Amino acid sequence: MEWLIIVFIMLFVIAPVMWLKPSPRQKRQQALRTQIAKQGVSIKLEKPPLHHFRGTMPAYRWHYPQEGPGPDFLLVRDSNASEALTPFHAGWRWRIAPLRPLPDAATAALKTLLERLPQDALVVQSTPYALTLWWWESQTAERFATYLPEFQQLREALRGRADQPFSQPLKGT
Repeated sequence: MEWLIIVFIMLFVIAPVMWLKPSPRQKRQQALRTQIAKQGVSIKLEKPPLHHFRGTMPAYRWHYPQEGPGPDFLLVRDSNASEALTPFHAGWRWRIAPLRPLPDAATAALKTLLERLPQDALVVQSTPYALTLWWWESQTAERFATYLPEFQQLREALRGRADQPFSQPLKGT
């Protein structure tokens, strides 16, 4: 009987420790975030720009340089988009289309990227400050790293294409 009590107490002590141990999915996500962050991508958990969405989602951001802001646009995957939105390419729809047409190089890079993105990538957004991918992190770091050159190419093609004219700060005389 004493041994049974000792075993029960040991299980009672060990159980919370096992709950704190990260799951294989959490380990994979942490490795993904660490490796991609080393490549200059900022990663945050934020509320995505989706209607009726509760909670947060990982947002991977490629920042535009301050002297070359990007255009404003928002693309949503068909699975999360209304039929009223304008179709763009490969199952993606414009929620916010760019005010000025994108250059051919940027359009080609964007279309290529949209064709390759995993199915759990739901939103691609550009603001004057950053190009952002909202997705559920279904892939490993090695697989996701294959998208990095395309994101960097797209960011370079969009840089300096801001919808509002960029004004230089006033210089003192």
